[in-house]
Amino acid sequence: MTQVFFYHNAANRIGATAALIGKACAQKKPLLVYAPDADIAAALDRQLWAQAPTSFVPHVAADSPLAAETPVLIARSLESLPHDERLFNLSNDVPPGFSRFASLIEIVGQGEEERADGRQRARFYKDRGYAVRYVDCSGKN
Repeated sequence: MTQVFFYHNAANRIGATAALIGKACAQKKPLLVYAPDADIAAALDRQLWAQAPTSFVPHVAADSPLAAETPVLIARSLESLPHDERLFNLSNDVPPGFSRFASLIEIVGQGEEERADGRQRARFYKDRGYAVRYVDCSGKN
């Protein structure tokens, strides 16, 4: 069953996501970032490029010709993807087909709408029997 993690109260949702991606990459497991909003996907791409050179995270769009050999993919859709290891959700909705992934990582900011959407997703997962783990990011960004 998919493990669900909620990183909440992030002062900067994109910055927190980039930091978590950096930690996940150190474990040498591939991951996907579901970012159907083009502006959010572009902001994450910029943030990952802005990391210190010693902590660079190789990443491309999921439809890139280099996707099969790149550990971090930013996807606007979750169809026809090369693996089902870890999924980071930067959507305000439950990602389609999330249950095929070993882990689902939700990152929720401090805005009221974002928090309400996050609470709704957490209820969705709990109502379906998923154990949800929570991590407060307020002191981490």
